[in-house]
Amino acid sequence: MSSTTKPSTIAQVIDAANQVILGKDTQIRLALSCLLARGHLLIEDLPGVGKTTLAHTLARLLGLQFSRIQFTSDMLPADVIGISIYDRERSDFRFLPGALFSQVLLADEINRATPKTQSALLEAMEERQVTTDGQTRALPEPFFVIATQNPSSQIGTFALPESQLDRFLLRIELGYPDHAAERALLEGGGRREQLPTLSACFSPDQLIPLQREAAAVHVSPALLDYVQALVEATRASAQFVHGLSPRAALALLAAARAWAFIDGRAMVLPEDVQAVLPGVAAHRLRLANSASHARAEDIVKLIRAVAVS
Repeated sequence: MSSTTKPSTIAQVIDAANQVILGKDTQIRLALSCLLARGHLLIEDLPGVGKTTLAHTLARLLGLQFSRIQFTSDMLPADVIGISIYDRERSDFRFLPGALFSQVLLADEINRATPKTQSALLEAMEERQVTTDGQTRALPEPFFVIATQNPSSQIGTFALPESQLDRFLLRIELGYPDHAAERALLEGGGRREQLPTLSACFSPDQLIPLQREAAAVHVSPALLDYVQALVEATRASAQFVHGLSPRAALALLAAARAWAFIDGRAMVLPEDVQAVLPGVAAHRLRLANSASHARAEDIVKLIRAVAVS
């Protein structure tokens, strides 16, 4: 690492986030890895476990402009992207940007919106731009979507299409807190009131170079062999309908590089790949014996079955 201050600054972000989101250090590191890898994050879990609070916390600690959209079944694409209105003084149309034009967009309960509205995010997440009224408009840099969704078994949800899911570099679950974390929460009350007191650990101008350095973390040929073996195992397995795509393999490498960067290492280890693989792969793999996507434990079994090169 070219600067000794960067790992300590990232550690400050993790430590501060752990004071708000109790007992979820791994999930916080995965979320930060996703941002450093210039990806987008999907958080799937029950209401009330801290999904929205995690998004708010990361945005404040990273000094990023933040906006939130509560997705509903009657929402239209224009509610996300923005609209053009006629300006009589100028005798021309003027574009009013929607919440999408922010550095961190929290798409809250994204699977409560219809597929048509969900699709409004596709171009933005892939190309970091949107096209409206025949004009292409660039989104801020960095641009990071954190989407939350409730389990598909809940009433009023629309399943995200595969093309939408593939835009998310990582999917994580927060789950219930452990006994000690929940006790601290009960004794100290909710953590949402701490959000206004959080100070940014660095600015967006400092974050962008960190993303470049994370992308430059060294990957050895042996490590590439291991990644290919994991990807090929998903394609050969009868457990999954389809295996991981080349884009998913690139996402796995990007996430592993960011995970190694957070740990202050200049090269990726097999342990880094194993740490991020469930988050990268589970939402991209559909089980052959059911209509559901793979679970973290399915990916752990895959890791155990593939030897490290």
